[in-house]
Amino acid sequence: MPSPRPSSPQATSLTAVADLVGGLLVGADREVTGVSLSSQDVVPGDLYAALPGANAHGARYAAGAREAGAVAVLTDAAGGEVLDADGVDLPRVVVEHPRSLVGLAAARVYGTVDLPMRMYGVTGTNGKTTTAYLINSALTALGHTTGLIGTVETRIGAERVKSVRTTPEATVVHALLAVMTERAIDSCVMEVSSHALAQHRVDGVVYDVALFTNLSQDHLDFHPTMRDYFLAKAALFTRERARRGIVCVDDEWGRELSTLATIPVTTLTSLDDVDADWRVVAGEDDPAEFTLSDGVTTLHLRSALPGDFNRVNTAMAALALMAGGVDPQDAERALLVDPHVPGRMERVVVGDYESFRERDADTLADLGLPMVVVDYAHTPDAVAAALKALRPATTGTLVVVLGAGGDRDRGKRAAMGGAAAEGADVVVVTDDNPRSEPPEAIRAAILEGARAAGTSARLHDVAGRAAAIAEAIRAAHAAGPGSVVAVVGKGHETGQEIAGTVHPFDDRAEARQALEVLVAEAARAQGGLRR
Repeated sequence: MPSPRPSSPQATSLTAVADLVGGLLVGADREVTGVSLSSQDVVPGDLYAALPGANAHGARYAAGAREAGAVAVLTDAAGGEVLDADGVDLPRVVVEHPRSLVGLAAARVYGTVDLPMRMYGVTGTNGKTTTAYLINSALTALGHTTGLIGTVETRIGAERVKSVRTTPEATVVHALLAVMTERAIDSCVMEVSSHALAQHRVDGVVYDVALFTNLSQDHLDFHPTMRDYFLAKAALFTRERARRGIVCVDDEWGRELSTLATIPVTTLTSLDDVDADWRVVAGEDDPAEFTLSDGVTTLHLRSALPGDFNRVNTAMAALALMAGGVDPQDAERALLVDPHVPGRMERVVVGDYESFRERDADTLADLGLPMVVVDYAHTPDAVAAALKALRPATTGTLVVVLGAGGDRDRGKRAAMGGAAAEGADVVVVTDDNPRSEPPEAIRAAILEGARAAGTSARLHDVAGRAAAIAEAIRAAHAAGPGSVVAVVGKGHETGQEIAGTVHPFDDRAEARQALEVLVAEAARAQGGLRR
């Protein structure tokens, strides 16, 4: 599905674009009404950004862009040579590094240089999606008309569009912001990935509030080192990109960022031995309840999702709301609303009994079935945190199902296995998105880490994710009442990439089907389900 575009685009001269990016205009001046990076996304009137790529130069596809209606090209000297060789006679703006200037060009063309909405940008290894949803949900509860751009979806008011990546390309970002402006959106919350910052996808956007949740090992297939990964995220906390920051200083990277940032920063911690402006203190009776205080103002908050990390996510959202001008008491009230974050500590409900959602836990308990939770945890720290969050709810056996993505950071696989073995009683290692790698090799790396942990966790190697989920749920059921199954890694995803093909697959649907089989068996054994 194509990304939304503004319904009434404004024309911008190619001369104005060239002047803005410091480029050389070759050919006649034209008016452009949009910008696209892919020839397949071009609509009539577009400026086609032909960038050098890993496999081919984007200028190779300029003829197709012209056929689709592109009226000009933004490229480099090498791209200009390709255009000449291919006989593509479109006017062009030539710059030395076009990727670094696409965002500025798109902001000019789409009129998003000065946005009328408040912008929130959330970065960090874990917690971006949950924190973004918390802010968006709270703003909506307070009567704001909101937009959301992130891993799961893009929201423009009531419209929802499935996301392809956490942060879209700059051309898409600015088109979306232009649409939001047209529709009178007053607040937009964006997840900002390290890839997006390194690849200039959010250039031309200035955030009113930038948030940093945490940093742990991930994406080292893209970033050479953890420090490179950190510096990519730290780039968000500069005057060119944000006006003020909120930084969780529970880890060393957050503490360094709080001193490295060139914008005013408010700090937050949930640790007793770390100094910060605001502190999270867990409640004694109910772990979901906590206070957030700076010594003068105290908020009494409740996390809608389980786990210590979700208290921090909720606190981050509260600070973001207050930084955006929301009264502390209003923030308290608004954050009581469950944000319904897809694939984040999401409880699987038995499909045949959707009308009995409030009684689902009792239904499962009556039948001796395990609680099943799906979570996006795909880093060692996230796996450990998810299992720690579920342990208090487990009076029986805690089972985890996990894999790791192929063609991605290989160094985290063993650590994920170790985290699983340390946090669960039973570890079922299976396939995630193996992509071009042999699935058995990925599983072997995870199992090696699980064995090295030296715990008493029982380890299982199960090829095929559907089979693994079904086996884990049946094993938890056999283990007795109070058992919990955590299916981690893919969360909200609805596809599984294997050898270049994306197959329909949803952890939640597979878990629901496995539970329904057990419900049917238990119902038959009990002579019918009591309702």
